[in-house]
Amino acid sequence: MMSQGSDRSNASLLRLVFAAVLAAMVYLVTMFRFPLLGSKVHFANAVCLLSGLLLGPVWGGFAAGMGSALYDLMLYNEGIINLLITFVSKFAMAWVCGKLYNGAEEKKVDTPRLILACVAGALTYVVLYMLKSGIYGAIAGNFWAPVISKFPASIINAGAAIVAAPIFYHAMRPALKSAGILAKLRAAR
Repeated sequence: MMSQGSDRSNASLLRLVFAAVLAAMVYLVTMFRFPLLGSKVHFANAVCLLSGLLLGPVWGGFAAGMGSALYDLMLYNEGIINLLITFVSKFAMAWVCGKLYNGAEEKKVDTPRLILACVAGALTYVVLYMLKSGIYGAIAGNFWAPVISKFPASIINAGAAIVAAPIFYHAMRPALKSAGILAKLRAAR
């Protein structure tokens, strides 16, 4: 018979493994991108939101931030400041999403709350990304030029994430629930 401490330890290990898998998914999905309107469009933001939905604010934020920061480190190596900005902005996106949805469902999905959490998380990232772009632009002499050039693709990315994350969540939830994984992930929060 397993003790309660052992159950908690197993749930913590499951959460850690799930965070690592989601971080790897963020990293991988970021590779599949295409240029659009001066930026790049991809589904990594949807996986970041999914991280917040499944793992809650802290661990979901960690998975989203780590996967994105590792991508930047491995493919761009733009320095520690950019890695930290990436980590914090992706962490914040998943954190907001996870915080708003955390504990929302017991027996069935609260779809309006799910969508609201995804909208808030995606828009958090857009605001932070525009702020970063504006600050870098101001350093170069023009705050608005990079903001204006990157805003359309950022909104398209946000819209894609807002549509895709709930679809991914609805697709994964039944299997995770029937395997008992969803309950363990929630208990480990």
